[in-house]
Amino acid sequence: MKTWQRYVAIGDSFSEGMCDPDPASENSFLGWTDRLAHLLAADARDAGHDLEYANLAIRGRLLGDIVDRQLPLALDLQPDLVSMAGGGNDILRPGSDIDALAARFEEAVIELRSRGIDVLMMTPTDPAEAPLLRATRSRSAIYLAHLHTIARRHDCHLVDQWGMRALKDWRVWAPDRIHMTPEGHVRVAEAAHIALGGSPSELRPLPSAEKAGRLEFVRSTADWGREYVGPWVQRRLTGRSSGDGITAKRPQLTRIDPDEHLPAPRF
Repeated sequence: MKTWQRYVAIGDSFSEGMCDPDPASENSFLGWTDRLAHLLAADARDAGHDLEYANLAIRGRLLGDIVDRQLPLALDLQPDLVSMAGGGNDILRPGSDIDALAARFEEAVIELRSRGIDVLMMTPTDPAEAPLLRATRSRSAIYLAHLHTIARRHDCHLVDQWGMRALKDWRVWAPDRIHMTPEGHVRVAEAAHIALGGSPSELRPLPSAEKAGRLEFVRSTADWGREYVGPWVQRRLTGRSSGDGITAKRPQLTRIDPDEHLPAPRF
């Protein structure tokens, strides 16, 4: 397996790691990128060198902000691996131009690859079972097709989250139904490691659980609408973002200790 020395993550709340709490830092998160960095650090140690890692992702960011602001900062760190996940917040906005969105993503990929930097990409997850979000399924699918083409055209690594069965289980999703629990982040990190050339391993199946009844589902959806959808709509109407006032959690490259203990998921 190829190993890397400087890994930088750019993106939105998904790459920031929201809903995967970091016990070592109040109001901060771990997430799949932190967990992937530890897997890559172990590979690097076996190859006789260290891995440094930075994370510039900030919640609520649109793809344009990721490309215009985060990408130049990432390039300044001279990485040999960049993970770029973005576009989900754009897709949620009615009338978004998915073809233009994909073209912007590809421009960023071309810039990275022209510098010899390896790129890790992520497809959207399938929103088929998500209340309200299922309305974006056709746009998400078009974006997914573009990302597959971009990855193939520019020799990038790609994680197909759409096809990950574990991510279709609501127990790996946080109460806001948008961000993943630690279990979800762990599984995405493992899938990303495999996409980068790691040895495939059998993912632990989730324990069986009774499916929620219709009435319980309706009630939980109503609660979700009041607690999460309402505030999201209010932010859109007032031109605010969940990322206002938030700065990157790890703006500089720091060495990752592969032996550092990260919280294990509950499943």
